[in-house]
Amino acid sequence: MKLMQLNVWGGRLGKQIQNLIDQEKPDVICLQEAVSIKGGSNGGWFLTVDEIKRLYKMSLAYSPVISFSFMRRNAEFGNAILTKAKLVNQNTVFTRLEYKKDFDFENDDYNIRNLLHVVVDNKGKDLHILTHHGHHVPNHKKGNEETLRQCNQIAEYIKGLRGEIILTGDFNLEPNSESMEKINKILRNLAIETQLTTTRTPLTHKTEVCDYIFVNEEVRVKSFNALDDVVSDHKALILEFS
Repeated sequence: MKLMQLNVWGGRLGKQIQNLIDQEKPDVICLQEAVSIKGGSNGGWFLTVDEIKRLYKMSLAYSPVISFSFMRRNAEFGNAILTKAKLVNQNTVFTRLEYKKDFDFENDDYNIRNLLHVVVDNKGKDLHILTHHGHHVPNHKKGNEETLRQCNQIAEYIKGLRGEIILTGDFNLEPNSESMEKINKILRNLAIETQLTTTRTPLTHKTEVCDYIFVNEEVRVKSFNALDDVVSDHKALILEFS
């Protein structure tokens, strides 16, 4: 199977994202900063998870953190997992605050965070796939007490799972930060193992590694890499596994 991880940047580079999906043909797509608008076209302003689901005939698990108005319709923003395999179950755990309707960026706290967990049928076995958009600390990716708390919450949740586990996301943290070590201790951090030097693209001045795919020992990794295709301000990560 092939999995794609991407902070989709609101889907603003829609055509480029579609070209990449056409090129890579992933069985699973994990997205952060993903937008959903139900009830028709958005005029091509950005690629929504609803369009990806329709275009590629995939099942969608979507966990928004906020809603907002867009051209007299309701839009949502959050984490998504799309899969060609049978979707068995899904669960959302908020790691900070809760879903905010009619979000106002000037007055509301934008650091609303959740963990999306799905179970898919992988040849008769349960495959756990999780994605998370990490807490943003301004000016650095070293984390703080809040990122430490949330990473510990995620690690404890994962410890309760059995079977094949893949965790993905833009964690907004350096690979060896104190917060990330909570997860590094229980899962293989493929960004560290392959010595990635950046997961950012030329669309930002930032150059750090902050996007990840983690696996447990039951997942057999065939290949892992960060793609240079510019589809966001973050690179897409590709995992091939069995």
